[in-house]
Amino acid sequence: MESLLIRNYEFHWGKQTYLMGILNVTPDSFSDGGEFNTIENAVNQGLKLIEQGANILDIGGQSTRPGSEEITLDEELNRVIPVIKAIRLKSDHPISIDTTRSEVVQAAIEAGADIINDISGASFDEKMLSTVAKLEVPIILMHIKGTPKTMQKLTQYNDLVGEIMQFLEQQIQQALKAGIKHSNLIIDPGIGFAKNYEQNLELIRRLKEFRQLDVPILAGLSRKSFIGYILNQNDPKQRVWGTAAACCSAIASGVDILRVHDVAPMYDVCRVADAIWRTGIEKR
Repeated sequence: MESLLIRNYEFHWGKQTYLMGILNVTPDSFSDGGEFNTIENAVNQGLKLIEQGANILDIGGQSTRPGSEEITLDEELNRVIPVIKAIRLKSDHPISIDTTRSEVVQAAIEAGADIINDISGASFDEKMLSTVAKLEVPIILMHIKGTPKTMQKLTQYNDLVGEIMQFLEQQIQQALKAGIKHSNLIIDPGIGFAKNYEQNLELIRRLKEFRQLDVPILAGLSRKSFIGYILNQNDPKQRVWGTAAACCSAIASGVDILRVHDVAPMYDVCRVADAIWRTGIEKR
């Protein structure tokens, strides 16, 4: 696969695992809601994640936890744009905007963001792909059924991996048709989104199958409820080592980017897992 240059940072897919640090500027995200919803706190946390080893900073103003309500466009803009601008004044590190709205994408890129992370796989906003094509930026296309409010009622699949693969392949083709370069596409199978406990585990076991799509793969495993279920741990912040085990499995399957809350410990996990597995991963 082609490498990807973002600002002065080059991403060489297959050579190492990259970390996307989560910065939720929301009052209601499932594990850190309300902690970073002032500009000062958000900037400090963002710079801390970069210092700990995050390769990309993912900023989101709309909670996507199960059952979450959609906020207004103005509210989302007011949450994320000042934070992007403030961080950009202090760092040239790659910034991702976690949104499903093309209007937010436009404003975020103008404010200094570099990558789009769309949990709907560009299916919620018909203008998303054309906007991304015009801006010539990378986009992460994630699989979901329904919306965050309804998704956990939509976990019926006849062929779990086959249906997810079909959706992602369809969205890749739509993106290419819209004029987005192949090298600007990344996929995310959407662990935890419209999947139950057993389906999440099956998806993690079969992540390597998504490599046939020939684009980089992102996995969001951090602090997820399936880890809490295994560990009998209701506090998401106490799921660090469960997250580490899941991340290690993902790296062994050839996942390229891990989206995580706890960057420092996952940085060490990546270094060791990469030393073990990256040299053994067959060429794509």
